[in-house]
Amino acid sequence: MLKVRLPLGACARSWKSVRMASCGMARRNPLENKVALVTASTDGIGFAIARRLAQDGAHVVVSSRKQQNVDRAVAALQGEGLSVSGTVCHVGKAEDRERLVATAVKLHGGVDILVSNAAVNPFFGSLMDVTEEVWDKLWEDQARQESIKAAMQIKRIGKPEDCAGIVSFLCSEDASYITGETVVVAGGTLSHL
Repeated sequence: MLKVRLPLGACARSWKSVRMASCGMARRNPLENKVALVTASTDGIGFAIARRLAQDGAHVVVSSRKQQNVDRAVAALQGEGLSVSGTVCHVGKAEDRERLVATAVKLHGGVDILVSNAAVNPFFGSLMDVTEEVWDKLWEDQARQESIKAAMQIKRIGKPEDCAGIVSFLCSEDASYITGETVVVAGGTLSHL
């Protein structure tokens, strides 16, 4: 029996190519020429998702309820050389949703990806009873933040970019055989669906 031994350098190069393929470095632009709409995408998670989709080759249409936010996000992302446009869209208004889709169709001929990122404030009850703290959203409280981190397996609060990669993956052909799954991006915290 003939044994073949690879030199250490060849093994290291092989391992590097496996690592690169598994982290997406080997594939460039997995969303090339796709058109993505991302609601509430001028800040936070939505902005991170819009950036990542554009970095991965998609033409992205960002949206927000305020024109100044749209303008700021579009300028920032275009400044990075990304294919991004934007329009005002309050997802609670039918005419705004229609304008969002019409913008994508006019500029890019259609829509391939929709990321419905718009959300509501984490408060149950009458809006008249909402405190300023709730409007500012409970991250300003350092003690609360530390108690949340202690309960998490990963021991840190997530960043918007932590969500962006999985969204891009799910929009790509790499996820074409995934159907009906729940993917929890929660730093090891148990899901409560």
